[in-house]
Amino acid sequence: MKRGDARTLTACAGVLALVGFTACERGPAPVAPVLTPTQALATFRLAPGYSIELVAAEPLVHDPVAVDFDADGRMYVVEMSGFMPNVSGTGEQVPDGKIVVLEDTDHNGTMDRRTVFLDSLVLPRTVAVLEHGVLVGAPPFLWLVRDTTGDLRADSRVVVRGDYGSTDANPEHNANGALWGLDNWLHSANDTRELRLRADGTFESRAIPSLGQWGVSSDEYGRLYRNSNEDPLRTDLVPAHYGAREGAASPGRGVYAALTANVPVFPSHKTPAVNRGYREKTLRADSTLAHYTSAGSPTAYVGDRYPVAMRHSVFVTESAGNLVGQFTVADSSGAPITARRAQDSTDFLTSTDERFRPVSLANAPDGTLYVVDMYRGIIQHRTYITDYLEEKIRERGLETPPGHGRIYRIVYDSTGRGAPPRLSAMSSTQLVATLAHANGWWRMTAQRLLVERRDTLAAPAVHALLRHTDARVRLHALWTLDGLGMLDAATVMSALADASPHVRAAAVRLAEPWIARDDATIRAAAVALAQDSAVLVRRQLAASLVVFPEARRLAVASMMLRDGVSDIVVADLMAHAAGPRALTLLTPVIARAAAGNRDDSAVVEALAAQVARSADGAHTTAALAWTGEGARRRSLQVALLSGLTRGATGLRTPVELATRPASLLALTRSNDTALAAAARRLEARLHWAGKPAPAVTARTLTEAETARIAVGRDEFGKICAACHQANGAGLPGVAASLVGSAYVNGAPSRLIRIVLQGKDGTMLMPPIGATMSDERIASILSFIRREWGNRADPIDAAAVKEVRGATTGRHRAWTVEELANVR
Repeated sequence: MKRGDARTLTACAGVLALVGFTACERGPAPVAPVLTPTQALATFRLAPGYSIELVAAEPLVHDPVAVDFDADGRMYVVEMSGFMPNVSGTGEQVPDGKIVVLEDTDHNGTMDRRTVFLDSLVLPRTVAVLEHGVLVGAPPFLWLVRDTTGDLRADSRVVVRGDYGSTDANPEHNANGALWGLDNWLHSANDTRELRLRADGTFESRAIPSLGQWGVSSDEYGRLYRNSNEDPLRTDLVPAHYGAREGAASPGRGVYAALTANVPVFPSHKTPAVNRGYREKTLRADSTLAHYTSAGSPTAYVGDRYPVAMRHSVFVTESAGNLVGQFTVADSSGAPITARRAQDSTDFLTSTDERFRPVSLANAPDGTLYVVDMYRGIIQHRTYITDYLEEKIRERGLETPPGHGRIYRIVYDSTGRGAPPRLSAMSSTQLVATLAHANGWWRMTAQRLLVERRDTLAAPAVHALLRHTDARVRLHALWTLDGLGMLDAATVMSALADASPHVRAAAVRLAEPWIARDDATIRAAAVALAQDSAVLVRRQLAASLVVFPEARRLAVASMMLRDGVSDIVVADLMAHAAGPRALTLLTPVIARAAAGNRDDSAVVEALAAQVARSADGAHTTAALAWTGEGARRRSLQVALLSGLTRGATGLRTPVELATRPASLLALTRSNDTALAAAARRLEARLHWAGKPAPAVTARTLTEAETARIAVGRDEFGKICAACHQANGAGLPGVAASLVGSAYVNGAPSRLIRIVLQGKDGTMLMPPIGATMSDERIASILSFIRREWGNRADPIDAAAVKEVRGATTGRHRAWTVEELANVR
């Protein structure tokens, strides 16, 4: 319905639904009744000029969580029917998940035919339609599934990966996505690999950091967006594979960069049934959700049926608050990318229906945005359900019934829907022409089909598009040529001089094979972009330094440093490229900065982090010599201390020094309390002969404890790393650091209680241990008590069992005061 339109089917149905009765029914009903699809349409409020239409609903679709479209516009839907069938989550492993195909046979805008493509799946979560088959993800498998008879039913299945997530991992933190990107790689969220289809139909893969939680999308220039819960929008300033640094515990600052802090949301009704709604800052005084708590599916709009300004929008679901938010992205050629809320005191799409659960968004072939509504009461997984939320679920009748689901289309009032696609029957010539279509879905699908077909005879026509006036079309042409294996040096040289910074940045990346072979002409053209007016071009060059021959790499980095680097992302990427030779770059920077010529703190911090990350004691000692009190400007001292600490914190063991770091130790006693604290943090990550033993001495582990910790390392990666990070450093505002934590290194009984029942307070911890075995909890806790410099004794299953028994009946999170009193 349009914004402000409060019509309902009938007065009886509308009024009684609002006060807790189903339509014209006597007696009380659930506080949040199940509405029919038509009734649900009356609950929506949208931004001015927009309205919502029903595309599909039960019984045609059940529990939908993700969709993708084939080349002819048929919609493939993931049905995750097993997710939380009840508040305790029992029965989740029943293989009742499906991939179904929905069709609009009469072309009236509503799906009317359902075909089960693949069934008997346990918690499926990914579907990506290719010409070679359909990628289906149901951890731990990613399959390439084919229909060889044309009846839209799968009859062939090949394992692409057997490590696509884990059956033990929380469904909220498991691999998903498989988005075909502009660069012809398949990108995911919550996964550590990207895939690319080879000419022979198999897939190659490369490592990336595990990024985001649910959903990944691309804008028209190939930039990827991800997010998680209270972190509504992040992007990759450089492609994520540059962040998969050998030996690094976390990606560099050019990957998964925050575009906005958590911002207010504005539900159109009271939302008491949100997790941790009892916390002061979660709900407003009027019981509405105050900010994002379940942000997901960040989707950049690339269609052609909304006003032109919407091309700069990324939409984000907030399923707990029954709404979809909108962010406006600003991306000028010379400045870093930023994002802000598109509306001041409302959101793009809200509903008064508490069961409206927008879990995914998708750009559709018709140029509109589709909203996938799981339509259910329970949306939080049992691992994180607090007693407060469980009480609200039961109180409001949200536990049942499951099995519903709706898919909607958002339309703009003055723009009709586009024509249905028929791309599968297009010739290569027609597909090349489609690379210039106004709708990004059509352009991307045409590119994918050309690359999958490997029709090299289409290359001349694609080359012709490099003269197109639209930079988006030139980008598609470049990447299509690359996917066809028909990109040549002359084309790359021309693209390096393109008028569009997006094309120049892509050209630097596409030039890497020539740069790696030390092609002098292309290398010189790429290096000339070190002073490019666009920050995205400079960042891509800094990222691409890793492919330069080593001697060339340091020479280019030195040249860039002489010219001045103010961007922390460029500094971090250059430091990564320098690797174990970061000290070579740091020395002249320190000398120049100390002389007062300019503030190079960002570069100093980045290079110092790489020095420590290399775990070279001699190089670290040399860097420490510059930290002495009074020897350098304070800003350099802070940058050195911060960088060295950041780099050393990611290591599993302290950096080993040959001699006592006198200048650093003197700084720990400085009258400047901030510098002294920073020096002490670094000192804790270093070791040298004769260093006083820590207050807690780590004893030698038994064989059984060593084995338990090894298991715990793997379990931590599956369950905990998404919030606490692989390096244990945590996420600001989301999860506490485990490095040096008093709870981690303190009494086991406190730590076990936190895992079993959770911890309240400013840095809360959900009760994740209730459904975990004693042995599993013991392995994870043993691991974190012996990792990142922590020296506490491991914990065995008997200790967990004892605490579990002693706290039976406890259903509230522990407060800081209560934990302090635990003996």
